[in-house]
Amino acid sequence: MKKIIKHNPEAVNEVLKLLSNKWKIFIIRDLLDGKRRFGELKRSTGSSQKSLTSALRELEDDDIVVRKSYPEIPPRVEYSLTDIGYSLAPVIDTMADWGTDFIKYKQLKEKINRKNKAV
Repeated sequence: MKKIIKHNPEAVNEVLKLLSNKWKIFIIRDLLDGKRRFGELKRSTGSSQKSLTSALRELEDDDIVVRKSYPEIPPRVEYSLTDIGYSLAPVIDTMADWGTDFIKYKQLKEKINRKNKAV
């Protein structure tokens, strides 16, 4: 078994506050690949316009995302991660790795349960 490392509860709480909204995690995940326009983020995350706008504003306030407007007709707005936003990549990667392992665990457990019920 792995040694349990005691973490600063305030630091963990800060991350949870920042990523407490699933749309924020999806936004960061998508922006790790580069700039995105609002419509692209809306399609890829599946969020409503109101939820996406709110999450993007909060991420901007936390300096995770930067919004760049272009003075064009029609207006064009792009979102990208700041340097501190990109530093969340290992957190997202770790979550994805754990999620993959957990899905496999649940599938194996279900398979074993079906096998035991058949006996």
